[in-house]
Amino acid sequence: MGINILILSVGTRNKIVQYFKKALTDKDGKRLGFVIATDMSDIAPAIYEADKYYQVPCMTDPDYMAIIFNICRKEKVTAVLSLIDPELSLLAKYKEEFATLGTTVIGSDYTVCEMSLDKMQMYEWLIRHGYKTARSYTDKAVFFRDVELGKISYPVFVKPVRGSASIAISKVNDIETVDLLFSHADNLMIQEFLDGQEIGADVYIDMLSGEVVSIFTKRKIVMRAGETDKAVSFKDEKLFCLIEKFVKEAGYKGQIDIDIFDIGGNYYVSEVNPRFGGGYPHAYECGCNHMGLIVNNLKGESNTVNIGNYSAGIHMMKYNEVMIR
Repeated sequence: MGINILILSVGTRNKIVQYFKKALTDKDGKRLGFVIATDMSDIAPAIYEADKYYQVPCMTDPDYMAIIFNICRKEKVTAVLSLIDPELSLLAKYKEEFATLGTTVIGSDYTVCEMSLDKMQMYEWLIRHGYKTARSYTDKAVFFRDVELGKISYPVFVKPVRGSASIAISKVNDIETVDLLFSHADNLMIQEFLDGQEIGADVYIDMLSGEVVSIFTKRKIVMRAGETDKAVSFKDEKLFCLIEKFVKEAGYKGQIDIDIFDIGGNYYVSEVNPRFGGGYPHAYECGCNHMGLIVNNLKGESNTVNIGNYSAGIHMMKYNEVMIR
C-alpha cells in the first residue's frame, strides 16, 4: 500500500507540494504514493501541483471535518498536515479520529498548537522556562506603568493575541495610539519592539524517536506579508543548542518554524509556527529535506540526527511566478 499525503489549505505553497511529490518518488522514478491537496478556492495555484485536489469549505464550516475524513477514506490517506496556523489545533484535536482511519496527523499535540497560536500563552511559557523574549502585555495600564518605570519604551507593536501572517499588526509610538487601537478591537496585546537581526529556524522533530534531527537557520534580509522574502543561511552551535533545548522542553513534534532575534549576541525566542513556514524552501534547497524525513517516519523508520548539515552563506531570493489554467 502506498503512502498518500493530504495537504490542507495549500494556497500558494506550490514548492511544498512539489517537494512532497519528489519525496514520494524513488530513484528509479517510481511513485511510492500520491499527494492530495485541498483549498477553499479553485484558483489556489498549489492545488494544481498535486496529484489530486479537492475544493473544500472554510474550516469553520460545521461539515468541514466530515468532508476531510471522507477524503481520507476515499484516498486512503496515510498522513495529513495543514499549512495554516488556525487549522493545526483542529487537526490535533481530532488526532484519534484520524488514527482510526489509518491517517497520521503530522504535527504537534493540541495544547502545544494552542500555545503557539496564542502569543500571550507562548510569552508566559517562555518567561517561566527562562528564555529571553519580547516583553508582552494584555493590560495596557500595566504597560503604561512600565513605560513610566523605564522597563519598556516606544516603539512597540500592538497585535491580536491570536493571529498569524502579520495581519492587523501596528507599530505604535505613543500612548494615544495604544488607547485608540484598544478602543476599537478586543483581545489585543502590546509587545516590545526587538531591535535586532531576525532569524528563522526550520526544525524537524522525529515523530518516532522524538529527537530533533534537523535544524536549518537563516538570517532574514527582507520580509513580505509576514513571510521571509530574502535570507541567507548561517550556522551557530550556540543557537542549535538553544533550539534543541527549547523544542524538547515545549514538546513539539514534526515540522516547526521558529522566529528568533539576535540582539547583541543574545538570542530571543519570538514565535513558533508548528508547520512548514513560508521560508522553508531555503532549507530544502540547501539540503534539509524534511519531506524525506516525514516519509521515513511514515514508513516506520526513525531518522538519524543530522543537525546543521548544510552550507552557510547561501542566499534565498523569492520571486513571482504565474500559473495559467
